[in-house]
This record gives sequence, C-alpha cells and structure tokens, in this order.
Amino acid sequence: MSLTLAKAEKKDINRINDLFIEMLQNIYNTNQVNGYSDGALNRFFDGRDEWICIAVDGENIVAFLSIEVHHEDKDYIYLDDLSVTKQYRNNGIGTKLIGKAEAYANEINVHTICFHVEKSNIAALRLYERLGYVIYEDQGNRYLMIKNVHTKPNSSDR
Repeated sequence: MSLTLAKAEKKDINRINDLFIEMLQNIYNTNQVNGYSDGALNRFFDGRDEWICIAVDGENIVAFLSIEVHHEDKDYIYLDDLSVTKQYRNNGIGTKLIGKAEAYANEINVHTICFHVEKSNIAALRLYERLGYVIYEDQGNRYLMIKNVHTKPNSSDR
C-alpha cells in the first residue's frame, strides 16, 4: 500500500459520494441510504478554507474526510463524513486523515476541532477517544466530540 494524502478535486466527487454511501451503509446496517444531493460538495472546491482530504492508494481513492472551518463566536473546525473503504480499514488511515486536519488547524490557528459520531459506531468512537477527543455532549443517538489542539504561537505571542 503506497498511501498518499491529498486535497480532493472536483473530479473526485463521484468516488467521494461512493465512499459516503458505503459509510452510511456500515453505520446504519442497511443498503437503503442516499448519497450527497447534487451540489452538496461544491463548497469544498470553491477555494475557501473548507476542503476534503483524500487518501489515495496508487490511483484509487480509498478514504476521505471533509474539513469545515467555522468562524462564529469561536473559530473551530468541524470534521464531517470520515469514510475508509472496507478493505482498507484498521490500517491507520482514519488516524492519518484526522492528523492532517489537526495539522491544518495548526496552520490556520484554530484551536478547537469537533465532530459528531453515532453511538452505534463503536469502532469510530474508540478511535476518536484514542486520538484525544472527548465527549462534549450526548445528543441522543450520537455524541458531539471535541478536542482542543495546540497551535503554533504567533510571533505576536512571544
């Protein structure tokens, strides 16, 4: 496996959608799921600070993670839709994708990363806890998890 991480391009949308469907089928244990609606991913390709990180083995996209940057009362990154295709799971790919998001948070000086995880997705919950994320809020069938990441000090902080 010669895995590389890269920024997704618009031409990758169909494969990302396939991985999204696979993720939903796995979480909900049913084939009766829908992919993204038309245009739902366009914002990740408009040149702003939101993007999708893909894991590529040779020519094949085997995983992705959507990285959303929010500028509200407090800046934060929301990780959405982490999916690793079945045959590549348990090889550290999810960890690498999350590590890339954390490095990006460092680059743009954002201190908080959060995401939702379905309570039924035990493997994902264990991964996130192992990476230092904690349950911030119980929201019924899912948890909101959060991690404060350390950022590089600005020259003005010295």
